[in-house]
Amino acid sequence: MNEKLFRVGIRSPLDLALLAPHKYYDFRIKRSIEPQMVLDVQIKEIQTLAKLQKRIAYAHNIGREVELLFFHTKKFHEYAFGVGERLFIYGKLQFQYGKIQIVQPQKVANYKIDQIFPSYKIPIRGDIFASLKKEYLTAKALAHEGLPQDIVESLLKIHYPDEEFYKEYQKEGGIFGRYFEALKFAEAYRYIRALRHKRINRPAQCVIDAKYQDFVASLPFTLTNDQQKVIDEIRRDLGKDVAARRVVVGDVGSGKSVVMFATAYMAKRSILMAPTSVLARQLYEEAKRLMPKNFKIALVSAQENVENLEEYDFIIGTHALLYRKLPKVCVVMVDEQHRFGTNQRQKLKKLVESGDQSPHYFQFSATPIPRTQAMMESALVDYSFIQEVPFKKDITTKVVGKEDFRLLLAHIKREISQDHQVLIVYPLVEESATYGYKSLEEAKNFWMRYFDGVYVTHGKDKAKEEALAAFAKNGNILLATTVIEVGISLPKLSTIVIVGAENLGLATLHQLRGRVSRTGLKGYCFLYTNNKENERLQKFSKITSGFAIAELDLAFRKSGDIVSGKEQSGKTFKYLSLAEDKKIIERVKALLDQ
Repeated sequence: MNEKLFRVGIRSPLDLALLAPHKYYDFRIKRSIEPQMVLDVQIKEIQTLAKLQKRIAYAHNIGREVELLFFHTKKFHEYAFGVGERLFIYGKLQFQYGKIQIVQPQKVANYKIDQIFPSYKIPIRGDIFASLKKEYLTAKALAHEGLPQDIVESLLKIHYPDEEFYKEYQKEGGIFGRYFEALKFAEAYRYIRALRHKRINRPAQCVIDAKYQDFVASLPFTLTNDQQKVIDEIRRDLGKDVAARRVVVGDVGSGKSVVMFATAYMAKRSILMAPTSVLARQLYEEAKRLMPKNFKIALVSAQENVENLEEYDFIIGTHALLYRKLPKVCVVMVDEQHRFGTNQRQKLKKLVESGDQSPHYFQFSATPIPRTQAMMESALVDYSFIQEVPFKKDITTKVVGKEDFRLLLAHIKREISQDHQVLIVYPLVEESATYGYKSLEEAKNFWMRYFDGVYVTHGKDKAKEEALAAFAKNGNILLATTVIEVGISLPKLSTIVIVGAENLGLATLHQLRGRVSRTGLKGYCFLYTNNKENERLQKFSKITSGFAIAELDLAFRKSGDIVSGKEQSGKTFKYLSLAEDKKIIERVKALLDQ
């Protein structure tokens, strides 16, 4: 590409095609008067007034005298609009006392005359950009990019419009229909293709002829179809000579841990990193219960220091693993992978890599993502989904406000009397003058005055894991921040109250709600808000599937950059909507998969 284009970020004909005009001008010479038009004028006279210069000119194409008004004249105007000069101008016609006036008319270059001219917001002079576009933005260049014929034709029409396109554009008030779809298609195509180039395939450290049937047969329960399907996908990954990179997304309570254990069983030797020591211990205890007795399992955390890790088949730990000498393993797993920084995940992989070979790498997440998002990101990593849950949760979700507080208190007392536990989540730890709700610190005195067995913890609490363990054993009410979002198992928890629920993302609300009814207990989720009519909360309260909530969340926020994880912090796509353009993304994927 030309250096001028390269400097403004245009590196290919596809980039150029995606730079759609911000406006179109009809520079065709017409003989009938229109509100905005090109005039073929000759300057007859200049009059200098107090605040402006007026030029009297004759417009040959309409056969009328016109007044050109300039409020800020420069040397360019004296040269271009001098007496006797004949030129083409474009502007909005105004009628004052029977005279036609144009304020600050725009001089039109001869090469634009008699065409509909697209205008771009770009720091390259118009005539230079037009010639560069003519050179690089062609049907042949776009076809060479791999775009289908119909998309190529639509993109070219946007940049080289005809009268039919222009009329529709004016009627619609912008780029419309199949032309706008073509921009979306081209944007998705460019993005997914770029992801594919980012994917690095490394040789696998182990190629395993994996079997898991004995392990599954030994379990005290039957796997769901989704669990079985995902284990099969992982089994196929382990048999390849390219290191797997797969993300397993499972809704809250869908049984991801069993998939982890089946993976460890097939791998013969593996590492699993969890975000907290509570969760790591929970996984360790569950693995000890479900995996064969001869399978040696180690727990590594700040509190547990196993001496020689070489002796173990399955090492479960927190980020404390990053500071240990780790054995060569076939598989690395990361649970709740979004809780770790990219550097931490990469460091774990590096610790167990051997030369240019890598272990098979599996990430697990309880935050469901929209299908369209997974479709796009699957160019970079493989995806598996666990949507079925082993047992159906019975959770009633209600949006409540101040007027419902007495009923809420009565519900909490009733649940405690049945030996059930209650979790109340506050968005803030300390008081804030600008926030419309009480903080954790402000509210705790009330709960401690009227209830026994009240425990308090939050993100900055160094003893939070001890507090959670103590509450699980002896507590009635736990006051917490969203630190409780992931992982901890509280079998007696029947009720969660989320204060200021409208200030949290739907994915977070779903994670929090997933803390209750973990063992089939009847569950309740109360979304406490100052605005009970909040549409987002009302819709959330009627949906229980995490994947449906992910789609709803996408509809309520901007689509964003999948790769960097910045979905909520700004819009990466100019035309494409992940919430609405599933069919377009499917077509792009099918084309690139050919």
